Amino acid sequence: MLRVCSWKQSFSKQNRCRRFREASQSCTVVLDILESSFPAGFPETFGSCKLQDTLSNAVELLPELCKLADAPREAIMSYRRALLHPWKLEIQATARIQKEFAIFLLYSGGESCPPNLRSQMDGSFVPRNSIEEAILLLMILLKKIFLQRIEWDPSILDHLSYALSISGGLKALANKVEELLPRTIDRQEMYLILALCYYGEEDNFAALDLLRKLFSTEDHTCVPGLLLASKLCAEIPDCANEGIIYAHTAIRIERERCSQLMGVANCVLGLSLSAHSRAMATDSERVKIQSEALKSFESAGKLTKMSDANVIYHLCLENAEQRKLDATVHYAKWLLNLEGGSTLKGWMLLARALSAQKRFMDAETVINVALDQSGKWDHGELLRTKAKLQIAQGQVKNAIETYTQLLAILQVKRKSFRLGENLKEFGDHCRTLELETWLDLASIYINLSQWRDAEMCLSKTEAICSYSARRSYTAGLLNQSKGLYKAALRDYCNALAVNPSHVPSLVSTAVVLRKIDKQSPAIIRSLLTEALRLDRMNASAWYNLGLLYKEEGLGSALEAAECFEAAILLEETEPVEPFR
Repeated sequence: MLRVCSWKQSFSKQNRCRRFREASQSCTVVLDILESSFPAGFPETFGSCKLQDTLSNAVELLPELCKLADAPREAIMSYRRALLHPWKLEIQATARIQKEFAIFLLYSGGESCPPNLRSQMDGSFVPRNSIEEAILLLMILLKKIFLQRIEWDPSILDHLSYALSISGGLKALANKVEELLPRTIDRQEMYLILALCYYGEEDNFAALDLLRKLFSTEDHTCVPGLLLASKLCAEIPDCANEGIIYAHTAIRIERERCSQLMGVANCVLGLSLSAHSRAMATDSERVKIQSEALKSFESAGKLTKMSDANVIYHLCLENAEQRKLDATVHYAKWLLNLEGGSTLKGWMLLARALSAQKRFMDAETVINVALDQSGKWDHGELLRTKAKLQIAQGQVKNAIETYTQLLAILQVKRKSFRLGENLKEFGDHCRTLELETWLDLASIYINLSQWRDAEMCLSKTEAICSYSARRSYTAGLLNQSKGLYKAALRDYCNALAVNPSHVPSLVSTAVVLRKIDKQSPAIIRSLLTEALRLDRMNASAWYNLGLLYKEEGLGSALEAAECFEAAILLEETEPVEPFR
C-alpha cells in the first residue's frame, strides 16, 4: 500500500512538472515572437496597450514557471533575459524581477555560471558567482531606493545583509546602511546593524561606541543591542563591568517573556563576569565572581534546555578555567553529541580537558577520531594538539613526525589557494599556524640540546613574521639553554616590547634576572606578580615566586609554601594547550 501511495505521489509530481514545462514553453514562444518582432522593444508611439501588459506578465511569469518545473538553469536564463533585453518594462516590474532573481541566486542552493555580458562596458564589474550577482542586483535596488524611484522595501536590506555577511563584505554593508535616507530605516535597527558590521570586522571599539550612543539617546529597551554590548564589553579589557550592567538590564527587560532570549542574556552575563574576574586583584574577589559566572552559564543552560551549542561551549570553558575537570569532560561530550561532532572546537576542548586529567592516550584517541571525521584542510590545529600530546607522553620522535605532517599540509594549502582580500583571514590563520609549528619544533630541539636544528627552525620563522613575541621568547630559551643569559634577557625584553602581556616572557625574564642579578628582588617580584595578574593559572610563575620568597626572605615560609602548593596543583591540572 505504501509503495502504491509513493508511486502516486511521484506520478503526481511528474505530472505537475510536465504541465509547468509546457506552460513555460508557451510563455517562451510568446516572448520569442515579440522579441523577433520588436528587437529594440516597443516603439514609443505604441504608448500603453494590452500587448505591453501581456509582455510584462510573460517576462515576470517565465522564471517562476521554470522554477516550478524544476528547471533552475532555465530559470536563471529567463531572469537574465528579462533584465538584459530592452523590453521597456515599468520600473516597479523590473525591480520585482531583480529582487526575485537575487533571492533565487542566494537561496536556491545551486551555483550558476557567470553571465556572459557582451554589452558590458570596459572596466565594469562582472560577477564571478551567484553570490556576487545577487549582491549586484540588491545594490542596484538600493540605489533605486536612494534615488526614490521605487519604494523602500526592508527585505532588500535583509537579503543584502545576509549576502554580504557570508561573503566577507561587512564594510560594504555598513557603507550602504549609512547611505540610507533619514527615516527610511528605524534608527535603533540602523545602529544595531552598523554595530554588528563593525563587530564582524573586529572593530569592537567602534561597535561599542555606536551602541553607547544609541543607549544615551534612547530608552534601554533594545535587548539585542544590550546583549551585543555586553558581549563586546566581555572582549574589551577594562569594560567587563560595563558589560555586566548591560546584561542585567537585558535580563530585567526579558524576565518572564522569552526563555530562549533569557538564556542568551544569562550567557553574555556569564561572559562579562568571567572577563571581570580575570581583572580582580585578590583571590577572594576572583573566586566569588567566577562562582557567579558559572551560575549564570548554568542558568543559561537550563533556560535553553541544554540545546544551545554556544551556551554549552562557554559552560564547558568556564568549568575548565576553574579546573572542574569532570564537569568539563561531561559538558564537552554533551557539546559533541549536540553538534554531531561537526565542529573542531568540541573535539579540541574535550582533548584538552582529558590532557588536564593526564589521560593523554584518551585525549590522543579523541584527536584521531576528529582527524578521521574532518576534512584535510581542518587538520592543522588537530595535528598540533596531537603533537603536544605525544610530547607529554615522551614520544618526541612521533611528535616531530606529526609536526612534519602539519607543515606539509600547510605547504599544500599555500600552493592550492591564491589568497585574495576575501581569504585574508584564512591566510593569516595559516601563517600563524605555520609560525607556531616551527617554534614548537624549535622548543623540542632546545630541550634535546640540538642547537643547530633549533636555530634552523627559528630561521624559518623570520620570513613568516620577524616581529613576534613568541619568536623572540623562543630565541631567548635557546640562548638561556646555552648559558648566554644576557643574550636571553635581551630576547625576552624584545618579546615584551612586542607584547607587554606575554606571560612566558615575564616569567623567563624573572628567572634569568635571578641568575645574573641577585640585587634586584623587587624587580623580579614585580615581573612575577604581573604575570600572575595576567594569568592566575600559570604554574611556573607561582613556583618561581615561591623560590623568591624562600631565597630572598621577602615573605614568610607560609607564603612560599602557598606558592609551591598552588604551582603543584596547577601543574597537576594543566592541559597541553590553554583552554582559551
